[in-house]
Amino acid sequence: MSAVTMEATTILPILKKKLAFLSGGKDRRSGLILNIPLSSDQTSMEELSATLDYLLSIPSEKCKARGFTVIVDGRKSQWNTVKTVVLMLQNVIPPEVSLVCVVKPDEFWDKKVTHFCFWKEKDRLGFEVILVSANKLTRYIEPCQLTDDFGGSLDYDHSDWLNKRLVFEKFTKESTSLLDELSIINDADKSSSMDKDKSADCALLPSFDPETVLQTGHELLSELQQRRFNGSEGGGGGQGGPAWCPMEEELLAQPQVMKLLDSLREQYTRYQELCRQRNKRTQLDEIHAKVMQVVTWLQGPGSELLKTQQTIGDSIRSAQALQQKHEEIESQHSEWFAVYVELNQQIAALLSTGEEEEVAELKALQQQLSDVCYRQAAQLESRQNVLQAAQGFHSTTQELSQQLDGLLGMLCADVAPADGAAIQQNLKLLEEKLQTVEAGLTSLRQKGALLLEQTCSQPSWPLEETESPTTEQQDSVQHIQSVMEDMQLRKQRCEDMVDVRRLKMLQMVQLFKCEEDALQAVEWLSELLDALLKTHVRLGDDSQETRTMLDKHRKFVDVAQSTYDYGRQLLQATVVLCQSLRCTTRSSGDTLPRLNRVWKQFSVSAEERQQRLELALNFHTAAERVLQQERVEAESLDEVDSLGKTLLDRLTMPVIFPDGSEQFFGSPTDTAAAAEGVRERLLLVEERRLQLQEARLHNDGDEREEEVLNGQDARLDVIGEELSEKEDQDEEEEDVGQQDEDLERATQDC
Repeated sequence: MSAVTMEATTILPILKKKLAFLSGGKDRRSGLILNIPLSSDQTSMEELSATLDYLLSIPSEKCKARGFTVIVDGRKSQWNTVKTVVLMLQNVIPPEVSLVCVVKPDEFWDKKVTHFCFWKEKDRLGFEVILVSANKLTRYIEPCQLTDDFGGSLDYDHSDWLNKRLVFEKFTKESTSLLDELSIINDADKSSSMDKDKSADCALLPSFDPETVLQTGHELLSELQQRRFNGSEGGGGGQGGPAWCPMEEELLAQPQVMKLLDSLREQYTRYQELCRQRNKRTQLDEIHAKVMQVVTWLQGPGSELLKTQQTIGDSIRSAQALQQKHEEIESQHSEWFAVYVELNQQIAALLSTGEEEEVAELKALQQQLSDVCYRQAAQLESRQNVLQAAQGFHSTTQELSQQLDGLLGMLCADVAPADGAAIQQNLKLLEEKLQTVEAGLTSLRQKGALLLEQTCSQPSWPLEETESPTTEQQDSVQHIQSVMEDMQLRKQRCEDMVDVRRLKMLQMVQLFKCEEDALQAVEWLSELLDALLKTHVRLGDDSQETRTMLDKHRKFVDVAQSTYDYGRQLLQATVVLCQSLRCTTRSSGDTLPRLNRVWKQFSVSAEERQQRLELALNFHTAAERVLQQERVEAESLDEVDSLGKTLLDRLTMPVIFPDGSEQFFGSPTDTAAAAEGVRERLLLVEERRLQLQEARLHNDGDEREEEVLNGQDARLDVIGEELSEKEDQDEEEEDVGQQDEDLERATQDC
């Protein structure tokens, strides 16, 4: 098989254009079919020539000798382009082309021109050129050897073929180079001595990984074999022809891959044996050298690094820096510990297969290495425990310091809450902060004790004086104790300030409580005033009921007086607390005038109510006496009449407050009802007057009696008219009041 002179990677962009391709199909003479699909775009002859050169370099000479059948698909191209391609074939592959099939389009070119041109160039071309439509191409080539572009059943994936070609060429290049290198290494070992210098050892490393190259080759071979199996199973040649193999040796050189793999496995096996022999010869010496290297570093630089790191730092930042430095030291030790583990495994493997004299030496090396590594690991672990305890101690110290600063800032800030609930919240927050500080100090003591224990229990170095470490330990102990004492003093100072602040805040709570209760007293007094004016309207139907109502009114006034006195006491307590807290009077400055204003209004209203009740009591008492006595003087009747009229006039008068505003008792309906009771009693008194006068007239004679009766009737008529007018006026006032209530309700709804 001829060597490939051109690589696909050099013309990969051109190959991706699929200007020409070998589909794997064959003509009836077993010649390969070369497809040239021409597109409607202008085809570059240079790129097409490069593609053909590459494709024709793939098949073997034997395959080329059977000739090619070229299918020029001109259905999407112009005749001039087809003609140029056909003429170019004689320069590219004149001996190999046996037949050129030009697939013509449905709308054929000018027959005269095409026929004339082909016959003119026939002798010079050296191969037969036929024009054929796509559906008649099967006259020359079996359908199973044609792709679906021409109605055939041959599967062809250009991208897949190109990828496989790239893999094949890469494997061929790498395996050939690797075979040359392994052959040189294996042949050089035959003439060399057992002791190799470093340059000879470096020559044992090939430029490619044999395992990777072998794996690539096996994957490629497996793919080729699978495709061949599928191709043989999937379609046979038409009319008893040979079975079609789409990835046959002419295209992808499967035998070449197998040959390269066999040679590569042979050389790689020799190379592995050579490496095993060299490793066996040098492993013992290398182990001894590495053991001494590990021991020397751990006892020398490694120990010195640890001895220079004995402090615990004075803050979380310094402790973190020490931790970072320790991690760097641990990282350096980890590299040597990894070497120790590897050496220990190697020694264990050699002990099971080594000779007797080698076993004793290996055991001594193993024991020495283990002692040094375990001792150094113990030092590292002890130092790590100290640093972790130090970080915990410094972190807790920093948190406690911040908590104390926050508590101190809260204690130094002015207390100006909006209400008692806010003070309670601040007081709760203050207590919580104090509890947090207490918990933080307890945690600090615990972590400080742990750090002291870790610091004082560090393992000593072998054959080393303990004076210097003791000094560093003493400094660390003094620092830890100093920090805990300082935090205890700061916490005690904050506790003292918290006690003072707690007392002040409790006083403020009491202050706000007094102010709130004083406002409540004002509200209560306002409600009593509102109840007095709206509901205390009735005057009683008789003296007994009026006397009862007067007693209740006095008790009602006593309740209001107690409420007013309670509010005054609260406001006085507010003033005292404000003076104690050195703050100006807050809401009490507005509450006291309100309290006094409401109390004055209540006092005026209560006084008016009491006067009306006393006047009503006098009226009912006099009326009842007149009505119950058999002999009544005219003066007594006149007195009752005068008291009734005065009471009626008093009911129509409003209460005038100190600020000049006016307010009526109850609604007009309630006032009318109270006046109606008085008028009814007046009517009874007047009837009593008539009865007495009738008796007198009966004694004085009929004439005078008639005169008197006429006068009394006229008087009764006048009183009846007055009562009638009053009832009409009351009904009008009641209608107006109802209209006002309806208007107010509508306004609220809006």
